[in-house]
Amino acid sequence: MSTSVRFRETQRFRQPWLWALLGVVFVVTVPTVVGAIVVAAVGALLYVARLTVEVRDDALLVQFYPLHRSPRRFAPSSVTDVEAVTYRPLREYGGWGIRWGMGGKAYSVSGNRGVRLTRAGGRTLLLGSQRPEELERALEAAIG
Repeated sequence: MSTSVRFRETQRFRQPWLWALLGVVFVVTVPTVVGAIVVAAVGALLYVARLTVEVRDDALLVQFYPLHRSPRRFAPSSVTDVEAVTYRPLREYGGWGIRWGMGGKAYSVSGNRGVRLTRAGGRTLLLGSQRPEELERALEAAIG
């Protein structure tokens, strides 16, 4: 079976509002050394964090570095439905990152667009994407 890459996207936390908020919190917590250290550690984690989604003929790979040391692997045969969607990150999942909500599990970094996969047993997985239509097409092609 071929392992050609049909789609690959890497996203990072680079939203200006997020960094402005983190900066304000840092300035407020500077008088307490522990608070400043915690805010700096969160900032460092957000700076290095990245979500990589790759669709191959034989697998869907999802890695949220540094929380995942290696990609999570999903077999295309386990996916029963794929749909590009607009969702509400705060309301449906409580924000961005690796989240669990009423709509299932989500991996997202920014924005409100992504692809919702329905997997065997009715479980859903949302993948945030800046190119959801392209991701949807690649998944449909991999599913066959």
